[in-house]
Amino acid sequence: MNYPPKHHQDDDKAHLIEVIKTYPLATLISVENNTPLITHLPLILDGDKLIGHIDIYNPQAQLLKNNKDITILFSGPQCYISPSIYSTTQLPTWNYVKVHLKGKVNTIQSKAALKQSLITMTEFLEAPEHKYVLEADNPRLDRNLDYIAMFEINITSWEGKFKLSQDKKPRDIENARAELIRANQDRVQQFLDQIL
Repeated sequence: MNYPPKHHQDDDKAHLIEVIKTYPLATLISVENNTPLITHLPLILDGDKLIGHIDIYNPQAQLLKNNKDITILFSGPQCYISPSIYSTTQLPTWNYVKVHLKGKVNTIQSKAALKQSLITMTEFLEAPEHKYVLEADNPRLDRNLDYIAMFEINITSWEGKFKLSQDKKPRDIENARAELIRANQDRVQQFLDQIL
């Protein structure tokens, strides 16, 4: 049985790709001896592959090879939805956008590929302003290559979990959309005001 219900699932690969590109910080989940290892790091999509980099001292780095199974989660916007925003009687809920992927992961040993991949990822993450360019001759880059492992994940399964009040009336769907935008903007500022 699939969960959430069908109307909260999104099979449109273009939508899932948009989440990955817009929110590239992924949660990687590997399992060894029935114990999950979890790391958060940005991944870049290249066709049906994800490319990433991990500190060689991260315990999970040892599990990112030999075609091992891995689960990857990407998180888009999310928020509490109060019944007060609806034009009809509803109960409280939580709306969210998630992408669940499964794949096979392998380490890439080439230092040249690692270096180019770090440059390419920086270029992607700096878009659209490109205020910083990671140059190939940057001495700090060369000094750190021995401490970074590059890996690629061949995606074998794609799932979109888009719970966005799709089962409501059109006006309420629009109200929930507006609330998702408002709540995310307001909560980021409130949170940062509390901790910084």
